[in-house]
Amino acid sequence: MRTIYGGSFSKVLFPALRLGYLVVPADVVDAFVAAVSFGICALLALEQVVLAEFMAAGHFTRHLREMRLLYAERQQALAERVRQEVGGLVELAPSQAGMHLVAWLPDSADDQTVADRADAQRVTVMPLSRTAIDRPERRALLLGYAAANESEMRRGVQQLAAVLAMQQRQTHDTTGD
Repeated sequence: MRTIYGGSFSKVLFPALRLGYLVVPADVVDAFVAAVSFGICALLALEQVVLAEFMAAGHFTRHLREMRLLYAERQQALAERVRQEVGGLVELAPSQAGMHLVAWLPDSADDQTVADRADAQRVTVMPLSRTAIDRPERRALLLGYAAANESEMRRGVQQLAAVLAMQQRQTHDTTGD
């Protein structure tokens, strides 16, 4: 089986760059170069040259290292804040990397409903069910932290805690538990 890995520099550098990349098996590199050069011509040539020089000078590697440290700090801050504010209402999935944490909801909670209510409070979370083809056994929210500072995280988690507490009260009232 062959694997082709594709990505973009939009998230790791900045969205306006609009450059992507492919990692392909060595024996098909020439075919991919021919296909790309036929279809794209000189589109974004200046940006490609500047990015290549940026990478060759070691700036990209340094940037990635700095971002990993920053995101690790933000992830830890978000996880601590969620544990303090939300307590037993969600279960955080451990994560070694990335820009999101998965917050597993109680069985009775609907992630889309919680996300809609959070959105009404100006807190953006993504219901995990939105990414699934079939209804997932367990509902969860994706909590992003890459673009949030400490005060934004604090406010967002407080609002999310209020939404989850309201959801839990409503579920308790309807089920009579």
